[in-house]
Amino acid sequence: MPTEIHWPAIAFRLVLTLAAGGLLGFERSKTGHPAGLRTTLLVTLAASVAMIQVNLLIPTNGKPNDSYAVMDLMRLPLGILTGVGFIGAGVIVRKNELVLGLTTAATLWFATVVGLCMGGGQLVLGSASTVIGFAVLSGFRPLERRFERYQQAELKVIVQGDQVTPEQLRDMLRASDFHIKSFSISNCKTEHRRVLDCELRCPVIWTNAAVPPVIVELESLPCVIELEWNVSSSGPQ
Repeated sequence: MPTEIHWPAIAFRLVLTLAAGGLLGFERSKTGHPAGLRTTLLVTLAASVAMIQVNLLIPTNGKPNDSYAVMDLMRLPLGILTGVGFIGAGVIVRKNELVLGLTTAATLWFATVVGLCMGGGQLVLGSASTVIGFAVLSGFRPLERRFERYQQAELKVIVQGDQVTPEQLRDMLRASDFHIKSFSISNCKTEHRRVLDCELRCPVIWTNAAVPPVIVELESLPCVIELEWNVSSSGPQ
């Protein structure tokens, strides 16, 4: 970091900061996340301005001869990173077994580091990091979707009689590539009913609007009195 900085250099750093924060924030806004363009821009600008302020205060660094106070300039960017941690925690949402917003929180933290680079004068490092970060956010999304993933789901089936046994239900679910986490059975002998409760992990392709064929097949059975199928909402972070 140069010991002296002039307004043309400050303006150039701020312009690059706006470009970097805008690029990262555009990707978040495009995919409909709460911390989008404006939030990312403000976080990046705050980090950049903090480092510019550090640069301007370099002549006052250390302990003056006429003072007991010690000026530690690096506390300012460290405080910025700590503050962004609270903002990142605010965009993380837990819904049942599903955790949303981790990528957005990581993007805010990454944008802060980019802003620190820009404000500190490491323009090549900050620019290269911005391009790499944008490539990771936008280019890796299709690749991530290609991976086989599973989502939390719950299934409750009330059966009249013994036409669907627990073993048969397990076999049907496993044949559809469902992973059974827990399985409980409740019998009502007076009404001759059986309640089967399952906690499952099912492929992501069945966690949106589509209903798995095995659920449709179960619902069509005459012996099934009631069926409940719940999945955690899924979507890109």
